Amino acid sequence: MAIKVGFSSVDITPPLGARRIGWLKLIIAEKILDPLTANVAVIESGDNRIALVQLDTLSIRWTQVNDIRSRVESRYGFPGGSVMVCGTHNHAGPAISSAGVVRRDDAYIETTVNKVVDAFGSALESVRDAEMAFGYRAEFDIAFNRRVVMRDGTVKTHGTFNDPDALYLEGPIDPEVAVIAARDAGGKLLGSIINFTCHPTHMGGETVISAGYPGALRREMARRGCPYTIFLNGACGNVHHADPVRGGASKTIEEMGAILADDAFAALGKAAFRKDLKIGSVTTTVQLPYREITEAQINGTAFGAQRFVDPKLYDAMIPPTVERIRERKTQPAEVQALCMDEYALIGIPAEYFVEHGLRIKEESRPAHALVVAHANGMVGYVPTRQAFKRGGYETTFCASSRMAPEAGDIMADAAIGLIRNREQAT
Repeated sequence: MAIKVGFSSVDITPPLGARRIGWLKLIIAEKILDPLTANVAVIESGDNRIALVQLDTLSIRWTQVNDIRSRVESRYGFPGGSVMVCGTHNHAGPAISSAGVVRRDDAYIETTVNKVVDAFGSALESVRDAEMAFGYRAEFDIAFNRRVVMRDGTVKTHGTFNDPDALYLEGPIDPEVAVIAARDAGGKLLGSIINFTCHPTHMGGETVISAGYPGALRREMARRGCPYTIFLNGACGNVHHADPVRGGASKTIEEMGAILADDAFAALGKAAFRKDLKIGSVTTTVQLPYREITEAQINGTAFGAQRFVDPKLYDAMIPPTVERIRERKTQPAEVQALCMDEYALIGIPAEYFVEHGLRIKEESRPAHALVVAHANGMVGYVPTRQAFKRGGYETTFCASSRMAPEAGDIMADAAIGLIRNREQAT
């Protein structure tokens, strides 16, 4: 069926003095390095419509997702269930939710939701006939598994091989740079969607606002003739831009943006544009178990526990987390698939370990799955079962790491099931 596509973007940069999240402790923004944006893509084919909303934020709460969807449906008649809303996992952004000891900024959230809904309308107004292409390229030089297995069997997150007790990296990375691009009948690029897996934490602990390497990628794509770029981060829970093999060395924000832009255009150079596309959306909600709470977990003395920043922050976070677990028993999590011919964007509301994302990709064949983490909510870190046996920062019990070891497999099973039954969505 013929394709119509529309893009838009809106500035969502918070003011100076805003509370920041992404580092557990309170950080106040004293400088704006570069703007934060919310970016929208609308894709139509026949009677079916799907959309992406991407924010340069750490995450997006499920209540905000539902608010955006309901307003979009009410104002524009666009099916809310066909909208995926995600954050880039930006660690140098505002308090879009409560994290660590930092409380969410409700005034900023309301302003941002209003801007997103307006931007959605702009994307709908810009919808035009288009052709679309799907391409991919492997990139191994800018993202690295950050979990180093030590000689005592524990994992040190952000360890390096400068340490004589370091043995090996616990897991892989996902090297795929996937690009979905739209152009008009004259061959002019209308916009792109780029999926890659890596924590954006260059400016995490500093008193600045920045979109990180996803923002640099967007600027570089625009400089090269692609006016809109939506960046979808993958299962990056244990993947980072600091290389443990080289003492934690990292490419800069600008270097990463340029490398990913190179990859995107190289991938598009080999891709064929399509004039017809079958699209759809399907969603399921699973109930995830919380982990077993032990005194060792509460006290941070479990095998391999690794508390970053300040242990006192954990002492402040843990009591309300324990109360929440005991009251709620389970955590609902939405898993969504946006389908485009043989491709499927899989929304996962978690800081998902890369092994889970790779499993979804492998077991979804012949469909080509692309994992979008931090989408449609956030349940925190979701490591693998094996990771829990070794410890490390991501498994250390706190508000952002509270799910049971089987949670990752439950969401992966749901995602694979959606893809295998994707004909229901298209």
